[in-house]
Amino acid sequence: VYTVVALGLALFIRFFIAAPYIVSGASMVPTFTDYHYLIIDRISYGLGSPERGDVIVFDLPQNTSRALIKRVIGLPGETVVLEGNSVQIINNAHPEGFTLEEPYIDPNNFGGATNMRVTLGDDQYFVLGDNRRVSADSRSWGVLAREDILGRAVIRLFPLDQISVLPGESRYEE
Repeated sequence: VYTVVALGLALFIRFFIAAPYIVSGASMVPTFTDYHYLIIDRISYGLGSPERGDVIVFDLPQNTSRALIKRVIGLPGETVVLEGNSVQIINNAHPEGFTLEEPYIDPNNFGGATNMRVTLGDDQYFVLGDNRRVSADSRSWGVLAREDILGRAVIRLFPLDQISVLPGESRYEE
């Protein structure tokens, strides 16, 4: 009986509360690299919405069997403007726009698709990798629907010297 209860509890936690995620690929370098082991919170976005700067895991819109990790840049109803290495956000609070300061990006990691303007609808997000040079993100496959978001990275458990809570999360001055 104890084994069945423990297994049931473990499965409930795994599928509804928290899930493991192992980073694979260079799209979030230097924030995350291959084999970083993360715990993803599956419930906080049921209670609230993703915020700019959150590191999230989501199902790739074109292939829901594949999960990716990226940073939330644009929120529903905003316009995201990419020009060179600059990301500008236009929203109701800032109709003239403001430029994001992104200290987590290594200057060598800028690149990829730029010079674009995307206006987000309700329940749509714009996500980018921290290694823009190699990241496949909203610049290549489009906006991310809210329903595809699995959760946000809440704990980094490996490597041991980088254990942290809310790893990579960033907040911006607007």
